[in-house]
Amino acid sequence: MADFLADPQSALLLFILIGFAAQMVDGALGMAFGQISSTLLVSFGVPPAAASAGVHTAETFTTAVSGISHVAHRNVDWGLFFRIVIPGVIGGVAGAYVLTRISADAARPLVLSYLTALGLYLFYRGIMHRHSERQPKVVAPLGLVGGFLDASGGGGWGAIVTSNLLVQGSNPRKTIGTVNTAEFFLTVTISATFIATIGWEAFTIATVGLLIGGVMAAPFGGWIAKRVNPDLLLTFVGGLVTLTSGFALYRLLG
Repeated sequence: MADFLADPQSALLLFILIGFAAQMVDGALGMAFGQISSTLLVSFGVPPAAASAGVHTAETFTTAVSGISHVAHRNVDWGLFFRIVIPGVIGGVAGAYVLTRISADAARPLVLSYLTALGLYLFYRGIMHRHSERQPKVVAPLGLVGGFLDASGGGGWGAIVTSNLLVQGSNPRKTIGTVNTAEFFLTVTISATFIATIGWEAFTIATVGLLIGGVMAAPFGGWIAKRVNPDLLLTFVGGLVTLTSGFALYRLLG
């Protein structure tokens, strides 16, 4: 793998493929681009702050295209959007600043354990067809925490916000579209904060590859979310949260 990554063209192709696959999942299910991309960058030796900065730079473009797709397919609940986007941006700025100053690793086992349990619960509700829709009540604090954890961990906005809104009874299609659209404003703010604190050192060939692959896949997310059955969406979201969080927890504690 090291020899493969040493060739710029091969490395670019690899990260384009990673970006495409991660964004297909993210656009359809409302999460995973940040988790997948940042985990791989860190595993290749990129410092956490630089990995998070690079991923959020790519996401600035992928979430713009994905958001447009979800708006075009009428997947956005604008009332919910405005309730999460402002707290999310505030939390994102705080998280980006903290990551450049101290390590946020101490809280990761607790967050990952919580997400794994939440994923199992969502998966159960999806396969048992027990999702009853209602308006979520806890929204602004959720956006604040989701934005903070997303910036400090390089991913997590979708996993935290989407999964918790679904647990509260929010419509799966509208939740995924709204969270994806709000993420554009979050990533722009986080990227600007990283540029102000660590400069342009995070913008590598990996960032370019993730950006190209992500933008290519982004238009399909809104179309997929619009056509998939809500219970099936919930099952996929629960399974994805469980697998990604459980595997990250296993690596952290193993």
